[in-house]
This record gives sequence, C-alpha cells and structure tokens, in this order.
Amino acid sequence: MNILLFDRWDLEEVEIKDPGLQQYISLRPVIWPHSSGRFQDRRFKKSEMNVVERFINKLMRPGRNTGKKHKVTTSLRAAFEIIHLSTEQNPVQTLVDAIKHSAPREETTRVTYGGIAQHQAVDVSPLRRVDLALRFLTEGVKTASFGNVKSLEEAIADELIAAANNDSKSSAVRKKQEIERIALSAR
Repeated sequence: MNILLFDRWDLEEVEIKDPGLQQYISLRPVIWPHSSGRFQDRRFKKSEMNVVERFINKLMRPGRNTGKKHKVTTSLRAAFEIIHLSTEQNPVQTLVDAIKHSAPREETTRVTYGGIAQHQAVDVSPLRRVDLALRFLTEGVKTASFGNVKSLEEAIADELIAAANNDSKSSAVRKKQEIERIALSAR
C-alpha cells in the first residue's frame, strides 16, 4: 500500500533534479503534513521534515494566518488541485521545481578590513538555499493575496506555477535573480 499526500498525491514519483538540494528536500511519505514539532529538537533536523509541511509552516507568517495551520493546509490542498488542473502534473513536483528555480546559488556578505566594510560574493549552502526559496515563495504568495481579490489558493497556485516554469512573473524568481545579480557585481 502506498502512502499518498492528502490521499491523492504520490511523493515517490517526484524527482529532485538539482543534486545539491536532494539531501535537504525531504519527500517522506505522509498523509497529512503535520509533525507536531517533531523536527525542532536538534539543529539541521528540519531537513528531515516533509517539504510540503515546511512550506505550510512558512505560509503561517506573522499577520493574518499566524498559527492557523489547518486553514493554510486546506488552502494548500485546494491550490494543489488548481495546479493539477492547470498543469496536468503532480503538484508536489511543481513545488520542488519552484524551490529549485527560486533558490539562489550565490549571495553577498559583509567583510570588514580595518574598519572598511565591503560586500563579498559567497556560495550559499544547500540548506540555506531551500530556506531562502521557501521564504521567497511565501512572501510572493502573501503580497499577491493581501488586499487583493485573488484568494490564497489562487495566489499559491499562480506563484508555484510561475516559479516552477522559471518565469519572471514569480516574485520568488525575481528576488533570486536580484540577489545573484548583486553577488555578481560584488565579485
């Protein structure tokens, strides 16, 4: 018997095409993505948490949806249905592709030499790449749905589809391109 996400989506058919992110995007089979904080007791254990649950937890940003995990989970479930109807593929694959395309590979840090601060380009670790991608995706969803006629489900679906296609309509992809452009100029 196969365990399906939301009793509908098979996580075993999802493939992670970026070899650097394979270890940090967990596709552990779950029916309902709720682990009750099981993965917060040790450092780096969040990489073992299902990526769908990590996305849900990031969607519970301070503000309107703080602590409303059930509401956000049902919204994501409806968004997955919209994604499936419009792309005809597994929506978890769309989420993984969106993370891959919105994860920056290079960013800048401040280095001080004798009281003079300069920005220097550095490579981004894979875990931070996943964290930043999830943050950029959720910030894009929040700005698209806040004070707008578009519902949360439609905003999630539009942002994930655009990011999975590496489209610059996605605010997460634009943010990644901006960070990488700044890092290129800081070399």
